[in-house]
Amino acid sequence: MKDIFEKCSQFTKAKELINTGYYPYFHALGSGQDTEVIMNGKRTIMLGSNNYLGLTSDERVKQASIEAIEKYGTGCSGSRFLNGTLQLHLELENRIAKFIHKEAVMTFSTGFQSNLGIISAIAGKDDYIIMDRKNHASLFDGCRLSFGKTVKFKHNDMEDLERILNIIPEDKGKLIVVDGVFSMEGDIADLPSIVSLAKKYGARIMVDDAHGFGVMGENGRGTAEYFGLEDEVDIIMSTFSKSLASLGGFIAASEEVIHYVRHVSRPFIFSASIPPANAAAALAALNILETEPDRIQKLWKAAEYMREGFKSIGIDTISSKTPIIPVMTWDDFNTFKISKELLDEGVYVNPVVSPAVKPGEALLRTSYTATHTKEQLDFALDKFKKVFAQYKK
Repeated sequence: MKDIFEKCSQFTKAKELINTGYYPYFHALGSGQDTEVIMNGKRTIMLGSNNYLGLTSDERVKQASIEAIEKYGTGCSGSRFLNGTLQLHLELENRIAKFIHKEAVMTFSTGFQSNLGIISAIAGKDDYIIMDRKNHASLFDGCRLSFGKTVKFKHNDMEDLERILNIIPEDKGKLIVVDGVFSMEGDIADLPSIVSLAKKYGARIMVDDAHGFGVMGENGRGTAEYFGLEDEVDIIMSTFSKSLASLGGFIAASEEVIHYVRHVSRPFIFSASIPPANAAAALAALNILETEPDRIQKLWKAAEYMREGFKSIGIDTISSKTPIIPVMTWDDFNTFKISKELLDEGVYVNPVVSPAVKPGEALLRTSYTATHTKEQLDFALDKFKKVFAQYKK
């Protein structure tokens, strides 16, 4: 008889990597998330966080969380659908809707869950979901939960997208889904072309702006603002775990769409609501984003400084145009070695290997924060130069 746990005993890849001394995952922090952290008991420059605006350690955000716990307690003990809706949730949703220029917003307990909840609710058995091949995993899992048919197009390839749209029957519903900013490569969706094709073929558009909200656009409203297309994107999704320094996610759309999803989305209806501290932290961070837009400029200044710094020492960052800068390392095992050597030198980066990227296209994902100092960035560049001197391709 086959034991369902057999696959567990046969999974040896991670243990083999652990035995080499180059296992790069689950490093424990002994400090809060910031531009500089204590990792493995050592001072480390953090170049692997999504804390884009530097708000995870902001005293105003922390105080808002404390006050919410004092008023509402530590949890909601139920779903939003039943007993778990707080006035704080409604305030947060109304504020985001106003900020992002959409009629309505609904929040989910995590960003991953947001994508599960949106796509599984919107796409029915007679609908098509047209996905960029490099979309986030949560979007693909949302497709699996839906009854719609999923079709993938080549990354940012508008000819391939049109080829697919052209063969979908006109009487079928069509939802084009893309990341606004792609989380590994740091490139941006060709939203102007997507909007043009959506109009031509009668499709709707959903943008996962987890890495665009608080980053893209003059006011940080995201990729649609960056391109001046806010009225053309039907659904905008984002998270609270990045620029807004908390946990949770949201979708913004027309009131009609939000009303529908609120009443049919199983991941929403059957999940506990966002804890008070998280909702309050996200609201406080949104207040700061609105009143201190210069944080966005500081973030981009830090990213451009590093992009130029990498170029000056001969490190390949491919085509990134955002505060996510991939450093190409190509080979999986070399990627583990380089990330370990950088960590030993006091710099943390995220190793990204297959299947997250194609074999032979492994990289180090670096990302930046508005509060990184020039001294911290110079320290990191110096360590990159030292380590990469051994790995010139």
